[in-house]
Amino acid sequence: MKPGIDRQLANQQIMNILVTGAAGFIGSHLILRLLQDNHNVTGLDNINDYYDQRLKIARLRNCGIECPDEPEIPDGKFYEAKSATGKYRFIRMSLEDTDAIAELFSEGQFDVVVNLAAQAGVRYSITHPRDYVQSNVVGFLNILEGCRDNKVKHLVYASSSSVYGLNGEVPFSEHHGIAHPVSLYAATKKSNELMAHVYSHLYNIPTTGLRFFTVYGPWGRPDMSPFLFIDAIMNDREIKVFNNGNMLRDFTYIDDIVEGIVRIIDIIPEGNANWDSQAPDPATSTAPYRIFNIGNSQPTNLMDYINCIEKSLGKDARKQMLPMQPGDVYQTYADSSALAEITGFKPDTPLQSGIDRTVEWFKAFYKGSE
Repeated sequence: MKPGIDRQLANQQIMNILVTGAAGFIGSHLILRLLQDNHNVTGLDNINDYYDQRLKIARLRNCGIECPDEPEIPDGKFYEAKSATGKYRFIRMSLEDTDAIAELFSEGQFDVVVNLAAQAGVRYSITHPRDYVQSNVVGFLNILEGCRDNKVKHLVYASSSSVYGLNGEVPFSEHHGIAHPVSLYAATKKSNELMAHVYSHLYNIPTTGLRFFTVYGPWGRPDMSPFLFIDAIMNDREIKVFNNGNMLRDFTYIDDIVEGIVRIIDIIPEGNANWDSQAPDPATSTAPYRIFNIGNSQPTNLMDYINCIEKSLGKDARKQMLPMQPGDVYQTYADSSALAEITGFKPDTPLQSGIDRTVEWFKAFYKGSE
């Protein structure tokens, strides 16, 4: 066993797991996998209107939840899934509802919490900054307090590659500093990592932050480029190509993200006995605290990415070339070696393969939604 980890959950056959952001892209995929592994899952989501709520409801139903259409789902009511595998129940709730979150934790007695709920989007954070503070900071504090008060064995939470900000050293490593974010979204994700460390240090709560790199795949968010580009190309509209296409992104397929999360759940961090306060490593601590990248480690030029979508659709895109947008960064590139060393897993889905599956889902889902 490597230093700084504890596999005590690995031998536990069934766990009670809370997944926040259950109607979201990553959350819904993760829940399906946890149910396949026979865990008991409680899903939480406020089903806000940041993007089409019908897609969020469809994701819930894909996980077996029989719920009415939004806005008919009331807050605080559980919906049970009919499943031949693990048990799943869903509740509509906001992270920033302090009393409701405290009651849910007390009632649920969760072994593990996976916090994926957040106000997402880099550009949206420029025009709606207060939404990010409420959901991503106040909401995350409520999650930390719930873990503290109810002896949760492991908190796994979503961070983001956006935290690397102006860092120009690639590939991005968890051992690099992240002192210069360029969007409020990134700043709130950095704050989550700082807050988690405080609770790990003060209260010995094992926490693991996962920095996701440009996640894509079926059931993805409609505000992200795969959805926007596929929809525009299919309907003969122009796509917006920022920085004139001179950008690199480390596109990571959703199944690889889920595999990384599932493996990390079983690896509870312990304090690093070799941590040096004179040369502090940002990825570890004397507290039970870890940070990992989850990325494909194969950055792709934006124009090559568009070519993959064109190939999958069999149709060329009409391109509107635009300058760099505020809050964007030139490139993302994950060093995922730490994840591979600890879990034995490294994301490796080829981009064209992942795009083909995404396009196939898009056509089937939106044809059925007409």
